Amino acid sequence: MTTDDAPTHPAALEQVIDEIEIATHGRRFRDVTGEVARWLSSQGCRDGLVTLFLRHTSTSLTIQENADPDVQTDLVAALDRLAPESAPWVHTTEGPDDMPAHVKTMLTGINLAVPVAGGRMMLGTWQGIYLIEHRAQGHRRRIALHYFGTRRMPA
Repeated sequence: MTTDDAPTHPAALEQVIDEIEIATHGRRFRDVTGEVARWLSSQGCRDGLVTLFLRHTSTSLTIQENADPDVQTDLVAALDRLAPESAPWVHTTEGPDDMPAHVKTMLTGINLAVPVAGGRMMLGTWQGIYLIEHRAQGHRRRIALHYFGTRRMPA
């Protein structure tokens, strides 16, 4: 067999599982794109898929516009109209903002999957990854990260 006939070996697929902790400061969007990008870089991720899973039921994840902060303001207001604190909720044990937060999380979701190419997330020009805090007070939120794909060779 000549070197021209030698089989090509695709890069080995690997997976990495980890968590990052994000501090929130009350009801608003918190851009976490940079934290996820830094994590991918620190793990040597190259080409694959990163999955984000939020380990909470009163906050959520979304991919949204990152250019005009008025979009985020309007989206928070829209969610407040869909699930207002003033509604006659039965579950009020954790305060008047808790049940509306659960409804908002159910509407917006707790997981995302983003393709990665050349070590960078394939987000659109105006897209960012946001953790949406639905509670009035700040919290420490944990996002589980799972990357599956190829990685850089160690130096």
